[in-house]
Amino acid sequence: MMYPWRGEYTIGSPDSPVAIVTLASKIDFPKDKIAIWGHMKTENLGIEKVVANVISNPLIRVLIVCGEEVRGHRSGHSLLSLHSKGVDDNGRISGAKGAVPFIENIDEEAIERFRSQIKIINMIDVIDNEEIMKAVEEQLAIDHESFGEPYIVEFVDNKNSDRPSVKRLTGKIGFHKDLILDPFLEIEEMPVEES
Repeated sequence: MMYPWRGEYTIGSPDSPVAIVTLASKIDFPKDKIAIWGHMKTENLGIEKVVANVISNPLIRVLIVCGEEVRGHRSGHSLLSLHSKGVDDNGRISGAKGAVPFIENIDEEAIERFRSQIKIINMIDVIDNEEIMKAVEEQLAIDHESFGEPYIVEFVDNKNSDRPSVKRLTGKIGFHKDLILDPFLEIEEMPVEES
């Protein structure tokens, strides 16, 4: 399984229904039990990467949010707020207490897909691997059905023009920390049709 947005994460079993966000903590897990895991430090781009990667795999139905919260950013709380309340008309995560909890690079349809596809288990401030794995095993014992087709999130660039556009990277893209990234990516800009 390849995930479309780069980040500091580990890829495990492509068939697992469980993904894990470890916030500021670095915790390792058995690759045969978890689809993808990694830390998330920011309440904006970090959350966008989690959303984009999770919904690209429709077999992921559970997201465990654990580890130590990031001071000031409160990225874990912001992720929980996004899942439960969505965003307002300005892209601010409703009810989030982070410093800058704004979603700017993914569209509302992707956010709604995330909210529908995923069940979140709140284990913020839990760093004990055994306790986290107990929650994982409970979820693995449940028969989680695929959510359907993968949803691939394009990066939306609303800042550089009066009209929103989507940028698609072409060329070699680093999908994982162990894969080489080609630094000479071409960016193709495509206009977004107004509705």
